[in-house]
Amino acid sequence: MTQEENIKGLIARLARIDASESWSVDLNPAQRSALGYLRQANRFSRSPSHAAAYLGTTRGTATQTFKALIRKGYVSEERSLTDKRSISYDLTATGREVIAEQSVLELSLDRLSATQLGQIESGLRGALSHAINLNGQKPFGICRSCRHFQGRGAGGYCQLLSLALEPFEISQICHEQEPV
Repeated sequence: MTQEENIKGLIARLARIDASESWSVDLNPAQRSALGYLRQANRFSRSPSHAAAYLGTTRGTATQTFKALIRKGYVSEERSLTDKRSISYDLTATGREVIAEQSVLELSLDRLSATQLGQIESGLRGALSHAINLNGQKPFGICRSCRHFQGRGAGGYCQLLSLALEPFEISQICHEQEPV
C-alpha cells in the first residue's frame, strides 16, 4: 500500500468513526454534518445552496436535511425580509448543545501534542486546498483570512458585501471567502 493510499484509508476510517457517533442521538451523519456546518458558517453562508456546496451534496438534499432538523428542534428557518424566496438557517439552543458535545474524534485529537496537531492541520489543509482546486469548488475559508476582510476594532468589515462584522464573525467560514 502506498503512503497516499494509507493516508486516504486513515482519513476515511476516522470519518466513519466520527459519522457512526451521530446515531447515538436522534441524528444521522448528514444531519450532524449540517449542524457542524451551521456552527461554523457566518450569517452570509447559511442558505441551502451554501450548505450543499460545503457538504458536497445537492441543494434538495440539504433542504430536506434542514427540514428534518427543524422538526427535531435543532435548527430554525428564517426567510429574507427583502426576498421571500431566500431562506437562512440557524442553530437553536438545543442544536448548539448537541453539536457542542465532544465527539470521539475530538477527544482523540485532544490527546495529541500541539506540534502533532499543527502538522496534521497543515497537511490536511494543503490536501483540501488541492482537492478544492481540482474540483473547481469554493474554499469556504475563514473570514479574517479573506482578501475582502478589513480589520476594524474587535470586529471587521467585509469590503465585498459592504457590511460591518461582529468580532465572533471574523473566525467563521464564508462562502464568499477569497484567500489572500
